[in-house]
Amino acid sequence: MEIPTIVIPPVDNIKTISIPLPTANVPSYVPLVVPPSDLRRPQGTEPEATEETDTGIRKVDIPVLDIKLPVPENEILITAGTTAVVSVAATLTATAAFKWVVTALKPILKTTWKKLSQKNQKA
Repeated sequence: MEIPTIVIPPVDNIKTISIPLPTANVPSYVPLVVPPSDLRRPQGTEPEATEETDTGIRKVDIPVLDIKLPVPENEILITAGTTAVVSVAATLTATAAFKWVVTALKPILKTTWKKLSQKNQKA
């Protein structure tokens, strides 16, 4: 009786693949310098003159309350007022027209409903 044997082929050397390490472009920035909250102008210096830009907002002084109330430009006020007037007028007109239609059609619909319900009762 023969003993079974297994023939194993010789091992070939397998080349290993070299994978380079990944690289990335790391973002960089110039750090923001925040001045301390108690920063003061050095003595003997004058503040820089800044130009005030026209923001389009006027201020109305209310003498009783001693406050200044901001008021927008005339064009903005006119547009807002016109829009409000037109929307109110359209709403009132539509309401009046709807009430008139309901008043005019109510007797016609009542008569039609009575005739239809009488036909259904006879049949």
